[in-house]
Amino acid sequence: MNAFVDKFHAQDDGFLAAYAPAKAMPQKLIIDTDPGIDDSMAILMAFQSPELEILGLTTIFGNVTTKNATRNALLLCEIAGCPGLPVAEGSPEPLKGGEPRVADFVHGSDGLGNIFLPSPTAKKFEKTASEFLVDKVSEYPGEVSILALGPLTNLALAIKRDSSFASKVKKIVVLGGAFFALGNVNPAAEANIYGDPEAADVVFTSGANIAVVGINITTQVKFTDDDLLELRQSKGKYAQILCDMCKFYRDWHVKSDGVYGIFLHDPVSFMALVRPDLFTYKKGVVRVETQGISVGHTLMDQGLKQWNASNPWTGYSPIEVAWTVDVDEVLNYVRKLLMKP
Repeated sequence: MNAFVDKFHAQDDGFLAAYAPAKAMPQKLIIDTDPGIDDSMAILMAFQSPELEILGLTTIFGNVTTKNATRNALLLCEIAGCPGLPVAEGSPEPLKGGEPRVADFVHGSDGLGNIFLPSPTAKKFEKTASEFLVDKVSEYPGEVSILALGPLTNLALAIKRDSSFASKVKKIVVLGGAFFALGNVNPAAEANIYGDPEAADVVFTSGANIAVVGINITTQVKFTDDDLLELRQSKGKYAQILCDMCKFYRDWHVKSDGVYGIFLHDPVSFMALVRPDLFTYKKGVVRVETQGISVGHTLMDQGLKQWNASNPWTGYSPIEVAWTVDVDEVLNYVRKLLMKP
């Protein structure tokens, strides 16, 4: 009798397994980044997210030089226990050439709040960032998302390298722009777009599936001094090192913005990737100013008017622009990941 029951249960278990909902496959992700303190927060959050398969990191100037961004990306992979993950170094300069803008006054000379970690043991990937992006998107067409946390030079170079890149990438989530709001470099421009406006215009008009999160959204989401203290006192796997980094970043916020805490620019953009339901979006064609006093300005045609003649927005595919954010839920999710043991 027991043998019969065991056989029945074995058959029953097999039936249930066959008809159980399939477990979702992890989302393939490449992070294009200029770490950077808030970049580091977003990257370590990604490593704490089992629903993601991180294929590699690509590096760009912005918060630091590209060379230092590569060093920091390698360090973050080691801190996360993934020293073998590919880190492909990107362009050292904007598309039009010249010295890149580097925000060491925000993130420290090492980009990580002047905590001066030892050099990484791993080496950068043998291919460039744009080559790596093209290769991976071609290897997994329609499956790879990109989280773009710095100037968009590497993505523009990938688009120029492979005309099918934009159609093969699953989604690009961009931290950048200031939509119908003041910038943070000057009244017209946000830092990532200002860092390479020509590249941003190439990406935004490429036809790729793009969601862009501007600082009009990210400055709504802050960690206060109390939040940072709570993080430090938590059992979060990366809490201590992130809080060490954040001291420099927090002091800059006090001096620059009168904010006793930090804006969570990059973590909020990460949230737009993994929890897009916590945002609302408007769709429209976005162009970027590349000359004059408003270089780096992002302006979206909201589709509210039928224009009598063609203009520089005509004929391009619309992208999604984050319009509102559920601040409380985003903060809860960020806390959950950063305080995860």
